[in-house]
Amino acid sequence: MSDTVKTPCKGPQLEQLLAKAKSLPTAAGCYLMKAKDEEVLYVGKAKNLKARVVTYFNESAKAVKTIHMVEKVRDFDFIMAGNEAEALILEHNLIKKHSPRYNIRLRDDKSYPYVVIALGEPFPTLRYQRRPKRNDPKTLVFGPFPNAGEVSEVLRLMIKCFGLRDCSVKEFSSRREPCLLYQMKQCTAPCRQLIEQKDYQALLESALAFFQGDPQNTIEQLKLRMSDFAQAEAFEHAAFIRDSLPVFEKFIMADKQANAELDGVHRDIDILAYHVGEIEVDISLYLVRNNLLLGSKTFHFPLADCQEEMEMELIRFALQYYAETHDSLPVVIVTDLSASAMKLFQTGVSKICNTAIEVFPPEVAYGELFRLASEHAREGQRIRIVNEDSPFLGLGFLQNLLQLKERPRRLECFDIAIWQGESPTAGIVVFEEGQPFKKDYRFYHLTSRPEGNNDFAFLREAFSKRLEKGHYPDVFVVDGGKGQLSQFIALLDEHKLAVPVIALAKECGGKVGVEERIFIPGRANPLPLLKSRALMKILVAMRDEAHRFSRKLHHHAFHKERLGGWLDDIAGIGPKAKQKIIQKLEMGIADLQKLSALELHDLFDLDHGQAQNLHDRLQKLSR
Repeated sequence: MSDTVKTPCKGPQLEQLLAKAKSLPTAAGCYLMKAKDEEVLYVGKAKNLKARVVTYFNESAKAVKTIHMVEKVRDFDFIMAGNEAEALILEHNLIKKHSPRYNIRLRDDKSYPYVVIALGEPFPTLRYQRRPKRNDPKTLVFGPFPNAGEVSEVLRLMIKCFGLRDCSVKEFSSRREPCLLYQMKQCTAPCRQLIEQKDYQALLESALAFFQGDPQNTIEQLKLRMSDFAQAEAFEHAAFIRDSLPVFEKFIMADKQANAELDGVHRDIDILAYHVGEIEVDISLYLVRNNLLLGSKTFHFPLADCQEEMEMELIRFALQYYAETHDSLPVVIVTDLSASAMKLFQTGVSKICNTAIEVFPPEVAYGELFRLASEHAREGQRIRIVNEDSPFLGLGFLQNLLQLKERPRRLECFDIAIWQGESPTAGIVVFEEGQPFKKDYRFYHLTSRPEGNNDFAFLREAFSKRLEKGHYPDVFVVDGGKGQLSQFIALLDEHKLAVPVIALAKECGGKVGVEERIFIPGRANPLPLLKSRALMKILVAMRDEAHRFSRKLHHHAFHKERLGGWLDDIAGIGPKAKQKIIQKLEMGIADLQKLSALELHDLFDLDHGQAQNLHDRLQKLSR
């Protein structure tokens, strides 16, 4: 755990909470710390509820982070469990349900490719997928595979060699004529019933054998198809299969190259190691599937965020990871824990994943791989700290800069998009722990102003709409300089909100790499972001993401508004013709107005009457 501070229990609120904690049962269970608005701040588990919860409110030493959390606690609930293992599983489910602010939540952004077949489709085909559903009875899943490019190329060639369909379900059901691939002998056109279901199934099974452990069967079937094409003098199609065979054979050979050290009883293994540094904790996860080392995943979080002993924090992380991962599960997890923690982890992970998973210590068979994973965690942390590449360093710098009690976790950035006073929109992007949190992005259509551009009015409107959502960030970020910062502060004061805000802008004429500056309330001069490269990386990425998000949706709204307006109510141009024009439009209205009715007819594939009516409407727009 992080450094602790001894603090006295004081104040009537804490005394009441302490009295309530002393009345808790001594059984195992979970507790939920709540703020004044019933927000769940933290979920924990304990072998002895009374003994554990009392420590939050008595005079015992606590981590600084825990002290800040306790200051916000107004009440707590508890749920009893039969034993510590049940409490561990209950804790995981409660954390997943409430996403408490003070629980460590790690996101897995790395995934491996799989080959999937949707069995529910009338003519199934092979698909490339990154995050397949686990235990879906309607889907066959093969993988994971270490090289995304190779498996993608194998799939592309396999589908064409066997003539399997390559279209989506929607395209398949709506197609009236066979596509071009049928003419090229690279599809059997099941969409038009040009192949019997049983014959298509036979082709699919020949392709599936490649991923089901019998790739030579697939190769032999392809050679037979190549021979049949050659005898039918379809030499181009035979040559396509001939040229594809080396790709398949190379893939087979790579799959056979298992590491001698990993060639043991267990083919699917995860190696879980961690390193506790002075500031952060790094976790390194090595994935072995089918005796092949696929690669590794890394996670890190501040040591100050740890509320429990490190073994329990690691187990809590692992349960979260294995419950949410889309990758295939291991049979064995190798990690270094005490005997009691190992047993607790094995019970919990098997229960949550609904399958038996063993947890082993790093014995001789996996000792070298565990050492490498441990070294990877240690070196990854060292390099990140040396290069100031940790988001926690950047957020810690912002905490000190704004004199906040806690490290800011959630930042929100506003960006207003408008062009020539038309179609104003606002985009809000959210970063949590220095990373984009896209599910909380927001986009607002704003009211056009008679005066055209009015940044403050647009910002006021966007801010008012944002306030309706509640749950404010730790820090607002505004794209702009001192003027935009002053405007935003005025809005916060108007709504009596005490949320910190900063503004991010580039120095006029500044050199590349030293031009980014932040404006801070109460500070006369802006601060060059080179003071903290870690913070600069977060804020610049956030500003650029806000630009990207708001501009993209603004262009869409502007495009829709302009086109939707002047294309409406044109005689002879209904919804289908309108959509055809929009899809083929690659020039502005000014350029369209220069075209004749005949040129519009050719450009948009309209009949002559539609083209003339469109031409007349365009000419009226210029008046």
